[in-house]
Amino acid sequence: MTDKHDLIAFATEAGFAKVGFCRPDSVPEIAARLAAFVDAGMHGQMAWMAERMHWRGDPAALWPAAKTVIMLAEPYTPTHDPMTVLGQPDRAAISVYAQGRDYHDIVKKRLKRVGRWLIDQVPGAEIKVFVDTAPVMEKPLAQAAGLGWQGKHTNLLGRDLGSWFFLGAIFTTVDFPPDDAEISHCGSCTACLDICPTAAFPAPYQLDARRCISYLTIEHKGPVDETLRARMGNRIYGCDDCLAVCPWNKFAQDGRDARFAARDDLQAPPLAELAALDDPGFRNRFSGSPIKRIGRDRFVRNVAYAIGNSGDPALLGAVSPLVDDPDTAVADAARWAILRLQEVAP
Repeated sequence: MTDKHDLIAFATEAGFAKVGFCRPDSVPEIAARLAAFVDAGMHGQMAWMAERMHWRGDPAALWPAAKTVIMLAEPYTPTHDPMTVLGQPDRAAISVYAQGRDYHDIVKKRLKRVGRWLIDQVPGAEIKVFVDTAPVMEKPLAQAAGLGWQGKHTNLLGRDLGSWFFLGAIFTTVDFPPDDAEISHCGSCTACLDICPTAAFPAPYQLDARRCISYLTIEHKGPVDETLRARMGNRIYGCDDCLAVCPWNKFAQDGRDARFAARDDLQAPPLAELAALDDPGFRNRFSGSPIKRIGRDRFVRNVAYAIGNSGDPALLGAVSPLVDDPDTAVADAARWAILRLQEVAP
């Protein structure tokens, strides 16, 4: 039987910053919390949350043979201030995690490396690895494993990790002793709640995805409610406000993989340049990026909203051609943007 400290040492050498262990049934309360979230409609168009709720709400049901869930954290801490671009209305704000290579493939390969090591050490051991694409509640499991806690913004943060890190999970038949769960250290701080542009938090530790800019720009199909468009500002893919403002980031660890570093052309790209992208151009520009998965139409829809919020009539020329776009949501966003810019035009 291998010692879990040996696994931690190997995982750290492989590139992970922190490792924790819990039982698959360590968070029995998540089933009720998830059901309440879905029943209230706060999941929006994310039907997959409801459809696979029996697995998502009970990690033990996902793979009954698993005895341990190993949770691992990998930092992607930015080297620049992600809030700076919000003061550049003719530029696009892209979430930090999406400014580099797609984390799914990178983290999954690293998880498999750790998993293969475990199999070599423990004859007969079995594993399954997950990175954000299976019905696994990574954040509650990570809290149960002691990596951090879900803050008032519902994201995971840690006293020795800050906010900027990816999570990966290894389910295994090896029976490791569990770690102590982490508790909240948010105290009276409400910085993440106060900064949210769309008031997406009805209460501390609760998120209404239907108002979250990350959801609206990535998951939501079709036109965005007009009452929310102006609040999106120039955020065209995700939103980092509640992460960036967290005071625990003073303890954030540096990213260890250069592939997560921001590409120069994605830190603050010109909106006019992005509005001109056709489908081949979009696919070429975002090859290897998580942005690619939302497709050109949803992406350009978001760009049109940002142009409408720019207050810069010089961008009328960039958005006007989109009124004839074959995608109805893009055409609608372009018309809305033109009306907004015409209101401030001299």
